Formats: sequence, structure tokens, C-alpha cells
Amino acid sequence: MQVDPNSHESSEQAAQANSEVDKLKQPRVASKRFFGSHASRRSFLGRAGLFSAASVVTGVLGSTFSSKNGGDVVQAQAVNRRYNYNNNRPFDYRRFVDKAYRVRLEAATRERNIPIPPHPTNGDEERYPNKIGSDSRGLPHNELGEVKLEAYNSLTKALTTQDPNDFENIILGGTRKLVNPQGALAISLEGINAAQIAVPPPPALASAERAAEAVELYWQALLRDVPLSKFQNNTDNPKVLAAVEDLNKLSAFRGPKQNGRVTPQTLFRGSVNYVGSGSSTKYVTPPGVLNGPYLSQFLLQIIPWGTQSVSPLIRTALPGNDFLLNFQEWLTVQNGGSSGKSIKYDPKNRYIVTVRDLGEYAHIGGPTYLGASLILGSIGTPLNPGNPYVNSRTQSGSAATFAVGHLQALLNLGTSRAIRASYWQKFYVHRILRPEAYGGLIYNNIVNRTQYPINSEVLNSQALAQTFSTFNTYLLPQAYPEGAPTHSSYTGGAAATAGVNVTLLKAFFDENFVIPSPVVPDPNDPTKVISYSGSPLTVGGELNKLATNYAIGRGHGGIHWRSDGSAALALGEEVAISLLRDERLGYNEIFNGFTFTKFDGTRVTV
Repeated sequence: MQVDPNSHESSEQAAQANSEVDKLKQPRVASKRFFGSHASRRSFLGRAGLFSAASVVTGVLGSTFSSKNGGDVVQAQAVNRRYNYNNNRPFDYRRFVDKAYRVRLEAATRERNIPIPPHPTNGDEERYPNKIGSDSRGLPHNELGEVKLEAYNSLTKALTTQDPNDFENIILGGTRKLVNPQGALAISLEGINAAQIAVPPPPALASAERAAEAVELYWQALLRDVPLSKFQNNTDNPKVLAAVEDLNKLSAFRGPKQNGRVTPQTLFRGSVNYVGSGSSTKYVTPPGVLNGPYLSQFLLQIIPWGTQSVSPLIRTALPGNDFLLNFQEWLTVQNGGSSGKSIKYDPKNRYIVTVRDLGEYAHIGGPTYLGASLILGSIGTPLNPGNPYVNSRTQSGSAATFAVGHLQALLNLGTSRAIRASYWQKFYVHRILRPEAYGGLIYNNIVNRTQYPINSEVLNSQALAQTFSTFNTYLLPQAYPEGAPTHSSYTGGAAATAGVNVTLLKAFFDENFVIPSPVVPDPNDPTKVISYSGSPLTVGGELNKLATNYAIGRGHGGIHWRSDGSAALALGEEVAISLLRDERLGYNEIFNGFTFTKFDGTRVTV
């Protein structure tokens, strides 16, 4: 209908028409009987006929793609009418589509109703006008490595306005680009919003806890070529014993301990940090992480991939591959330039044997969690006892629901969603400096007599003294020539992916299953394994160990603080729980929920 724009009547008609269009654009809001606290999920989903076609995407059911056009749609409808066994109704297409709409609406409503928690920072960005406590790598710096404020302000302006054009105007100092700062602003159609996940505030620049994490990192660099098999309570390795003694002198070291003390068995093992009461941090060691060998069985087993196999042997870096030892090289990398160096690799692949090996694995990665899902199947691990098909007489799961293919789809999805959540903390909340930058502050205090607020516990440590005697520098030796990725340290992205993936694996498999025929690398030949004969190793414990191995492995490379990984593991776990919560809404099976053990040892059902 054509409308005269000068007519009063036409104006009313146009307004009415615009109003109807606006209504179609607005999402339908379900009444309280569907979302009230007393309404069950099953009764909610059973009311399919109460919604009209208008509550579905407009035009789909009434489109020209219908029975008049022939093709597959006609055939499906005809078959449904023809084979109407026992006088059952034909498949109700409208009801099925409407159910999908309502499930999505319920998931969105539930996620929206999760409260937004506080997001306290450590205050360093406001505390130091020169931004020495904040990540600024990739931006231009002065001769001491302090960021040029114009450049830092161009970054924070973009993060504040979130205008894509402002991100293109960030002032860089070299050729390296910032890694995906807008990725954290992507809206996920499933799972929790990043703003609804709480993490503890990271240690402050001047704190004893930050100093303790630095001491641990310096020891990780000093012990890079020590076999992981030496990290046992009966070790006679002098470097391992020296590291244990040094860490036990610290007032605020938060890594795992036995009877209140760091031991060779706990050295460099992983931990998880949750939000405690108020703004405090709850420090936990996940079940299984201190049991048996340092390395998870999932990094030592052949991965069976259909008709192929993936070897657990990896490409390793040769001893002596340590970088950013020279201040000018360090400054070039802080400015976003290249050191011009590269890693020299051993020509022969081997198992992960040393601290350096695990650091290189965490540097590049592999089919870690997909591989774990395939290994679990190959060693006969039962599915989670709560799986609805475990006791079915007539059915089994598939890639659609409740089998390994379904899990593997969630692993890929979970990785992306955990990175979004982790990067939101990195760019939009904390902006914490990397360990390599902290090493620059230490160097400047000692060599250039600056007065940066570095806690005396790291300055007086044996770790720093031995670093200077070994490497002739006070900078933190890096295992990667490029140093850390160009985004801030907290929370760790790799650790977040470990947290989400391992949580999903525990939700789908029986975590109490004891791993048959465990192995350890042969100390006499790192290309072979030998049997491990210690205490039993469970699936849940070794998955927890896999997650913490990967998280702490980034520290072995020198690019992450312990707290980066520990907080990110809990963050990834929360993302996984939210994905499982949304997934569950759509199932037709009779299902009581995913039950598994969290990193803090508590049992939950999602």
C-alpha cells in the first residue's frame, strides 16, 4: 500500500505499520509461569502448543519453501502422513521449532539472571602514573623500558570506547600486533558472559606474593634442563634442593606444599585460585596433582585417531635456548620488535622429560584435549555414570548427544569461549605486566639505580643470585625468543583453555576409573617409556594434572605468573559449567545432570 506522507490519516497508518514491525523485531518475553522459580524445566518445555507461530522467527513457517515447491520438504511431510503408526499424530514441525526457540530463550534468561560479581583489581594501574605495574609490551618505551604515556593512553582509550576505529589508532612501537583485544567483546550465544565470572585480584607489583612468584620463575629458568624425574622427595639433585630451600624462605609463596612446606615432590606442581570471602583468594591443590609422576599420563600415551596414531614424542629445544638476556634485546621485544633469534631444536623427537621440554610443549601445543578424549576411549574408560545411555537397553549416544563426538564438539567451542572470558580479564579489567617486564624492573633497580617498588624478598633470593652467576643478567631468562604474547598476563589464556577442556572431559567420563598400565619416560632413553609401579592414578587426578601441567608449563617458558594460570583454571571451569548448563536444556533424554569433581575437590551436578 502506498501512503501519502502529507496525509494525517496516512501518518497514523504509517505509525501503526511501524509499530507492528517493531513488535516483530522485539523478542517475545515469556510469562512468569514459564520462568518462575517454581516451574520445572520439563513442564516448561512441554507447553509447546501454547506458543503461536509469531513467537518463532517471522516468515520461516510461512515461507515459499513449502509443499508447493516439491523436494525434500514435501517428501518428509508426505511420509509423516502416510506412515501414521497406531494413529499417532504426525511429527509436529511447528512444535519442534518453537521448542528450540524457547530453549534458547530460557538459556538466555538464566544466564542473564546470574549476578555480576565485583571485579576488584590490584590497584597498580592507578597507583603508578608511569604504568610500571601494567602491561605495555608492543607499545613504544623509553630507554629504561617505561611506556610512553601517549601510546598507553591510545590503548586505554580504545578499550574504554570499544570503537573499532580507535583500536586502529593504537600507537605501536614495532611490528608486533596486539592479540585480539576486541575478541573479548564478542557476544557468545551460549554460556556465561565474561562480566559474570569473578577472579581474585592478582598480586600487586610491590607485594611479597608477586616477589615469591618471581623467585619461582627464576628457579624455573635455572632448572630448565633438569629432568622432571628429579622432582621427587628422595632426590639428590642440588639445584632442586636449592630451589626448595629458597622457596621455603618466602613469606607469601602460594604453590602446593606438604605439611606446610615446599618439597621436591611439590616443586612446580600446579594449583588453582578461586575467589574467597570478600576480595580474598582461596588457594587449592586439585585432587591427584601431587600423586605419582610430575607429568600427566595424557602427555605420555599414544593418541589413537581413527586409522591413524599421534605419537606423544615431541620436538624439543636444545639446552642453552634462553633469550632476552641482554637489555637491548629485551627492550627491542618490549617495543614490539624482533630479537632476530630463533630456537635451535633437537633433531630427534622424544618424550617430555625436562622442564624445558614441558615449556616448549606449552609454547606450541598439540592435540592435547582432543587427544585425551581419544586416549580415554582407547584405555577402556567408562562414560560418566550419569550418562543416560550407560544403562539403556536399546540405544547408545553419538556425536549428536552423550558420546565422545558430542564432547569433542564442546571442547572446540569451550576453547573459544574460555579465551573470550580470559581476554576480557586481560584487556578490560587487569592489564597486568608480564614476568619479563618485571625482570626489567629488577634489572634497572640493580644496574641503573632506579627505585621501582620491588619487594626485597626477590632481590635477596638465591634464585636471583644464581641467575646472575649462570646467565650474567638480572633479567628473567625466557625460553621463547619472542617472549610473551602481546596481551597482558592475567588471566592466562592457555590455562583457561586447559580449565574448560579438562572440566568437560571430567563431565563426560568416569573420573574414578584407574588408568591401566601407566608409564614414565625411560631415564636412560627419552625416546622410550617404562612402566610406572607406584600408587594408582585415576582419570580425574591425571586430568587435573594435565590442566596444571599445561598452565605451569607457560611459567617454564618464563611468560606467566603462577597466579595467571591458577586463576585461569578456575575461570575455564566456570565457562565449562555454563556451557553444560545451557546444553542440558536442549536434551530430550531423561538426564539428571553432569556430575563431576571440581578443581577444589567439591562434587557438583550441572
